[in-house]
Amino acid sequence: MAKVYFEKLSQLISEIELEDEVAVPLEVKHFFSGAALYASNVMCASWSPAGLAFKLPESEVTELLAGGKAKPLKYFEKGYAKKGYVTFENPNVSKTGVWKCYFLKAVEQTS
Repeated sequence: MAKVYFEKLSQLISEIELEDEVAVPLEVKHFFSGAALYASNVMCASWSPAGLAFKLPESEVTELLAGGKAKPLKYFEKGYAKKGYVTFENPNVSKTGVWKCYFLKAVEQTS
């Protein structure tokens, strides 16, 4: 299953031309049952059965959660929410502009 998410994440990153927008090295790696994007060797986004997740500024995390636009990132149903991350369940991949914005913000969080 992780291979599917690795391919989805890699394809989306390619479609939005993320590597052309950032000055740090990016790498997609397998993890658990999904895939994660690393910027400068720090995880900043992931795609798994839980959804498409991003590390974002705390104020934006709070706003997205309060508005019901995203959910807390939990790797396991009864696990703890990963601080500073939000998950978009069933992401519409055609909204590449929206995702590019979140990817850029997530990469910024690694520096």
